[in-house]
Amino acid sequence: MSELRPYPAPTYRQRLKTAFHYLLPQLAITRTAGWLAERRWGVLTHAVIKTFVACYQINMAEAQKSRAADYASFNEFFIRPLKDGARPINAEPQTLVLPADGRVSEAGVIEAGRLIQAKGHDFTALELLAGDEALAAEFSDGLFLTTYLSPRDYHRVHMPCAAALRRMVYVPGELYSVNPFLAQHIPNLFARNERLICVFDTEFGTMVQILVGATVTASISTVWAGIINPPRSKSVLQWLYPAEGEGAVRLAKGQEMGAFRLGSTVINLFPQNSIRLNGSLAAGAPVRMGEALGVRADAG
Repeated sequence: MSELRPYPAPTYRQRLKTAFHYLLPQLAITRTAGWLAERRWGVLTHAVIKTFVACYQINMAEAQKSRAADYASFNEFFIRPLKDGARPINAEPQTLVLPADGRVSEAGVIEAGRLIQAKGHDFTALELLAGDEALAAEFSDGLFLTTYLSPRDYHRVHMPCAAALRRMVYVPGELYSVNPFLAQHIPNLFARNERLICVFDTEFGTMVQILVGATVTASISTVWAGIINPPRSKSVLQWLYPAEGEGAVRLAKGQEMGAFRLGSTVINLFPQNSIRLNGSLAAGAPVRMGEALGVRADAG
């Protein structure tokens, strides 16, 4: 588990690089990226996809459609589904599974209501959850996992366990990049950025799965509501869902729940004494959707 550690003061070059990101016209860049990613320009689009695949060494053999020419737009390529069986779901009944491919940004205990962002930086669950005191209290001394999805990763997000959706909250915010460098140098990064908070009821209590926006993350979607943004609201939006009947949303362990059109971060919150995290989930560790996230706390 991570703990807050002293971190050396940033160098002049690091401060300059961080300042540059503060000055970027985030929304304009993101809107432009989103518009370009939706263009259907035939040979040009296919050339861009081929270049991206080569640059990031993406394994197209595991995708349902393995050729650049199979995709009409860059976005279609970016949220490409994988072949059946490419990400086996851990079938142990007491095991929760990882929601996404990527790397662990941080994982550990929510101590005194605070989560580790990176070495030398933390932020509060209350800030992350848009000031919802009652919801934040449910995770006092609980556990969290932050997963960073790089441009090369599979960008669909799945469920760690079977769950019923209770609430979805869209929180407007900044669009800073969420790469590891900026996570180390921009305070409260994840609590400042645009994000989608999904609150679920599970057999071990409340679980939250948060999809965090970022520069050039042109949109976030869910399987039950489609594309959430754009348009981008200037105020917090909330949707409530019934436990049963018409409008209820129930998802199985390992089932897809959403996607990023260009990369970002997923944050999971779990109540105290609900689960035990997999001991291998240290900062920087590579992860793959469907592998073990942890087990229920009462598992033998």
